[in-house]
Amino acid sequence: MADVKELVEGMNEDLSAEYQAVVMYRTYASLVTGPWRQELRGFFEGEIPDELGHAAFLADKIVSLGGIPTTEVKPVPIPRTNREMLENALQAEVDTIERYTKRLQQAEELGEISIKVQLENLVVDESQHRDDIRRMLMDWKESQ
Repeated sequence: MADVKELVEGMNEDLSAEYQAVVMYRTYASLVTGPWRQELRGFFEGEIPDELGHAAFLADKIVSLGGIPTTEVKPVPIPRTNREMLENALQAEVDTIERYTKRLQQAEELGEISIKVQLENLVVDESQHRDDIRRMLMDWKESQ
């Protein structure tokens, strides 16, 4: 059975990944090139407010559980191509869904139903991001 300390540690891992997403999307928005530059830039910039909202939720819940929010940012992979940017973003979304699924199970075991429900909402959000990126990668040509 999970304990509060494990939940807080896990949520801090999640928070570090949300910070990574913000930095990654901001960096990738600046790095995109080619004929789809404006569309990709808009896509990456459009993801930042969601990720910041997720980070705020996590930081507030960590404090409410008696923890201290991390200030660590997971390393951001630097891509060589637009496709690699999207693939990195896709992997980050897949990893986040996996972590949040584990975290909501921990919250449920602890009777933290409100946190569980909010994490379920984050899973829905991240799943939509994942699906958007998957669709962008369909039929992707290297010249893009």
